[in-house]
Amino acid sequence: MALDAGRAGATVLRLTGITKRFGALVANDGISLDLAAGEVLALLGENGAGKSTLVSILFGHYVADAGTIEVDGRPLAPGRPLAALAAGIGMVHQHFTLADNLSVLDNVMLGTEALWQPFSRRAAARAALLDAARRFGLGVAPDARVADLAVGERQRVEILKALVSFGRKRGARILILDEPTAVLTPQESESLFATLAQMVAAGLSVIFISHKLDEVLRVSDRIAVLRAGKLVALRAAAGASKADLAEAMVGRSVAPAVKRAHAPGVPVCELPGTTLAVRAGEVFAVAGVAGNGQRALAQALCGEVPAALRLAGRELPASPRAFVAAGVARIPEDRHAVGVVGDLPLWENAVLERYAGREFARAGVLRRGAARAFARSVVGRFDVRGGGLDAPVRALSGGNMQKLILGRELGGARPLLIVADQPTWGLDVGAVAAIHARLIAAREEGDAVLLISEDLDEIFALADRIAVMNQGRLIETRTASQWTLAELGLAMAERRAT
Repeated sequence: MALDAGRAGATVLRLTGITKRFGALVANDGISLDLAAGEVLALLGENGAGKSTLVSILFGHYVADAGTIEVDGRPLAPGRPLAALAAGIGMVHQHFTLADNLSVLDNVMLGTEALWQPFSRRAAARAALLDAARRFGLGVAPDARVADLAVGERQRVEILKALVSFGRKRGARILILDEPTAVLTPQESESLFATLAQMVAAGLSVIFISHKLDEVLRVSDRIAVLRAGKLVALRAAAGASKADLAEAMVGRSVAPAVKRAHAPGVPVCELPGTTLAVRAGEVFAVAGVAGNGQRALAQALCGEVPAALRLAGRELPASPRAFVAAGVARIPEDRHAVGVVGDLPLWENAVLERYAGREFARAGVLRRGAARAFARSVVGRFDVRGGGLDAPVRALSGGNMQKLILGRELGGARPLLIVADQPTWGLDVGAVAAIHARLIAAREEGDAVLLISEDLDEIFALADRIAVMNQGRLIETRTASQWTLAELGLAMAERRAT
């Protein structure tokens, strides 16, 4: 239920002295913030700065060790998500939490009715859904199956789940948006921003979490920056700059990586019958909305599924070991589940894909000294922070985990092909700049780089050529300079007959 616009400016949320420790780690250190009705407060910070912990405390997933939360001047019961929902706090997660096999209406109704209720109030729920969709400009078809919706439409459903007031569930008046444009095309992002403007005009308050500084400056009224668990900056968005915000986040100035023009070499990786032909010394980018076949392409490029790929003129068997031996460096989409083994120490993760080679093993016995020396070199050269060689790698932040993977793949012999699948997904501006610099350096040394990304800013920053993937097909390839942001977004979103 939207707030009365006349209340705009009243304080609806107040966090005072929020502190949370996990063992010796202080994730939140005495953070105090307030949020007004009809205000967008952006929350920035490096990976591991404490953003997720703070909103998890607000939403009741964690209990703070110290501090209080008030909604409309009343204390919020700690550690109770139902209490947060009842107080009008809603959250839209970065990764959707929808049941694909159910309709839009069914998804909105999930959890709103008691199991022992003798009948379902579908008519009332449909009316509430359509009313919220109309008021906030979130057009949806209540009976559409979620699996048939585009990504931008699915996000509308997630937002409506939080906003619709029905049954025991109270519609959100404070909405937390976590990386809301991470998988959207430019056109879908524009639609979201228009919706956001309507919501705040009606008095809804928003906490906006994003690593995209252009978006933060565009949509927010105030910006809070966390670093190492502390609130280090709180300023009006008007007059703030990307450079100032980036420096506040990482504690130093952050220079974007610079790509210099140079002539590419011969094709290194080709997929016959398509426009995919990656040349030495170039970044060939594949752009597409999530779920259009990028994962299958990445698996084929790493030998996980059969494909008629040609690497340096020859076909390889569908075997990850064969692809690694042929010189394919793999930076997987899911660094936690696929890129590392979280319970193993850093030094073992640094040699995971090469432990059977002569460099790190002899007669089947691991050469621990050589492996540890290589890991130490990776930590130094790629600025991996957050743990010693014997610390479990799951203790690293996302950015440092990704730098470790890059060091493992690029820190030894030069690769034939680098497959970088969503290499900066969910990372902060400092980690993004470091990883971009490494990929550009590899390109300038003559390595072939195939980049798969849903971040169009990243694609334009790195790519020499860009192909669009739509419904499992590479539909168009141009040099980066021949694409505009709008054209690329439209090509990604275009519906095609199967």
